[in-house]
Amino acid sequence: MSDFTIDELMMPAAIESAEAADFVQMSRVRNEIEALALGTNELAYEPAELLPDFHDPYQPRRVLLARVDGKVVGCGEYEAPIEQGSVQAWLSVEVLPQFRCRGIGGALYEGLIGLAADDDRTSLQAELVHTDVAGRRLLAPTGFGSVPRDSVESRFLHSRGFRLEQVERVSRLALPLESSVLAAHLAAAEAAAGADYRTVIWAGTAEWEGDRAQRWLTDLARLHAGMSTDAPSAGLDFPAEPWDAQRVRTVEELNRSSPRRMLHAAVEHVPSGRLVAFNDLSVPPDLRRGIEQQDTLVLREHRGHRLGMLVKAANLLQVQARHPGHPSVTTFNAEENRHMLTVNEKLGFVPIGYAGGWKKTTQSRSR
Repeated sequence: MSDFTIDELMMPAAIESAEAADFVQMSRVRNEIEALALGTNELAYEPAELLPDFHDPYQPRRVLLARVDGKVVGCGEYEAPIEQGSVQAWLSVEVLPQFRCRGIGGALYEGLIGLAADDDRTSLQAELVHTDVAGRRLLAPTGFGSVPRDSVESRFLHSRGFRLEQVERVSRLALPLESSVLAAHLAAAEAAAGADYRTVIWAGTAEWEGDRAQRWLTDLARLHAGMSTDAPSAGLDFPAEPWDAQRVRTVEELNRSSPRRMLHAAVEHVPSGRLVAFNDLSVPPDLRRGIEQQDTLVLREHRGHRLGMLVKAANLLQVQARHPGHPSVTTFNAEENRHMLTVNEKLGFVPIGYAGGWKKTTQSRSR
């Protein structure tokens, strides 16, 4: 007889509701496991900060919970792209260390596989931060990066037919930075970019006026869409995400419902008046936790002008002016994205961990 149960999380409408207790427990399980893998809780998300992500209509998620004596001890997350014709599903299984080796992870996995089969998803992908253990390394087929072959995450996925496709570096930038150093990086990037490019910064929701508002919302939609097509993905499958001005506004509204604050930097191509690069920072209210650097992208046709450094330095200056006192900025980058990693390293980011992107292909039910 099993000493644990698996059931699906009923997503609460608000974190203050009586129905949010399970979501709160799930959030704490996720944070504890990530902190153990990376050796820091600076990347933690409080439940109220995490919930808006689970209400994004463009990226719907389902969560399975594992319980022992009524307490949540593990979770499995399932996300299937809504784009027509998509065959992908993203899976994640996490179990607290003291409850492993009891079949809980396997049961969560089987539940997620069932969800994928019901949706006829045949490209199953998983991204997990790997616990660092000594011994053999598993090299990414890209030729960049590796993860421990004998980590609990590697053994779990490999035994179920997954193949490592990509390694992401988790990097940390200690704060505060000397403003003069950041200003020097910004000035050098501005000089390299030349008069055809200028930086634009804002906090929260963009409230531009006139025709610029619609034009730049369209530009931001194009930049966000580029994250699904232009960012290095190795052997993983990422369907092209359709973004428009409405989706940008929807995400802004979700961000506004979170205790976190978003800071943005972009680069305008002056001759055309269009935004061609951007960078986002997510700032938690708790000064003990780190700031998360989220998306950064430069449109292909505007690369080679140091615009990546331009948006990152501008946004770091903005965050230190608006939200001083946080210990760090953290970010994830594909190991083969050498250009972006070089920019990060020049700013002072150092590696603190690695995440593996894994993939398994299954047979379609419709065949």
